[in-house]
Amino acid sequence: MAGSSHGHTPAAWTGVTIAIIGFTVAGAFMVMAEPLGFWAGMAIVALSGFVGLAMRAAGLGRPKAAAQPAHQATATATATREPAGVEG
Repeated sequence: MAGSSHGHTPAAWTGVTIAIIGFTVAGAFMVMAEPLGFWAGMAIVALSGFVGLAMRAAGLGRPKAAAQPAHQATATATATREPAGVEG
């Protein structure tokens, strides 16, 4: 994944950070046996997805042209190589 820039955008970092905060809030309220706080944390987690999508739509995510998976580029490169010879 090093060559694909997967997740190395402000939209991805912001979405993941908000999701971690939401899971932390939900976990803390779960231990305190407060269902309302737990569901508030889950709402924060759901909000993180919307924030990430909104930031991507605003141009802070990966551009559409760069959305080609890295494995396709390697598959075409390996398909044109000659097979190794067998010594026997």
